[in-house]
Amino acid sequence: MRLLFDTHAVLWFLSADTRLGAAATTLVTDPDNDVFVSIASLWEITIKNRIGKLQADMVAVTDAIAGAGLTLLDLKPVHLTTLQRLPVFADHRDPFDHLLIAQSLSERLTFVSNDRHAPRYGIDLVRCS
Repeated sequence: MRLLFDTHAVLWFLSADTRLGAAATTLVTDPDNDVFVSIASLWEITIKNRIGKLQADMVAVTDAIAGAGLTLLDLKPVHLTTLQRLPVFADHRDPFDHLLIAQSLSERLTFVSNDRHAPRYGIDLVRCS
């Protein structure tokens, strides 16, 4: 299985937060599965850190991602093309969520998230809890 972490899910995984849930943890720690972290998530963490919504040391985060054997997923033009075609919902305007969903769709990745809006986009989804 090929999985893409939502930003909150990767932070929960790296901090061993129980909100990730046993089923999701089993999937992302299974050596037969490929687990990706988007550069968009690192961008989101950096922005939230800068505006005071989150405290995170980016060097520690990126080191932990590498140490956990997770693969970074770069942004590609096809992700933006997919993003442009996503439906727009008035109650879900988070640009980082939209980009991660577009990457999931483009790369045929199962999205690991607790975002209540994610199922509306027709993606394969594993709930964190």
